[in-house]
Amino acid sequence: MRRLLLALPFALLPLAIAQANEDDHHHDHDHAHEEHGSLGAHEHGVARLNAVLDGNSLEIELESPSMNLVGFEHEAHSEEDKAKVAATRAQLEKPAALFGLPAAAGCELAKQELESPLFGDEDDEHHEEEAGHDHEEEHSEIHAHYRFTCNAPEALEGLNLSGLFGTFPATQKIQVQLIGPNGQQGAEANAQNARLNF
Repeated sequence: MRRLLLALPFALLPLAIAQANEDDHHHDHDHAHEEHGSLGAHEHGVARLNAVLDGNSLEIELESPSMNLVGFEHEAHSEEDKAKVAATRAQLEKPAALFGLPAAAGCELAKQELESPLFGDEDDEHHEEEAGHDHEEEHSEIHAHYRFTCNAPEALEGLNLSGLFGTFPATQKIQVQLIGPNGQQGAEANAQNARLNF
């Protein structure tokens, strides 16, 4: 039951955004899904982050256009592009540094999922078909989901996204939904205002 409660905000938020997009763009709903997907508008420089702290469990979900993290959205063909994708993936595999988790909280990574057409995920071909013939450039995204178990969650007063903005400077702002001991809150973070409190 607890896992279901943790998963609920992550499941409902994209559905609510997608529903709002469908209502706004009912007449061209196929085109809206191609360009918008679960993120709402695909806007370079903008990412979304959901974080839930429940007891000793911390879940973080990051969704970003590939342009923000890798510097391009097309499939990596050149050795240089492949190296950029590999470097980005390696950086995303070190979430404690990206989210500024304090050592005192004793947070251990329990689960990690990274998905993107650039990483060679199975939906690559399907994504290319959806892109259609109207535009050559794909609107690819990177989705990262992390679950931590924290030995001292009381020491985890919030997240510090300075590491994320420093590692991926093309990310200009992050729209955040936080759920923690003090309830649910929304915020917008940027490099100058990167600290988020639960």
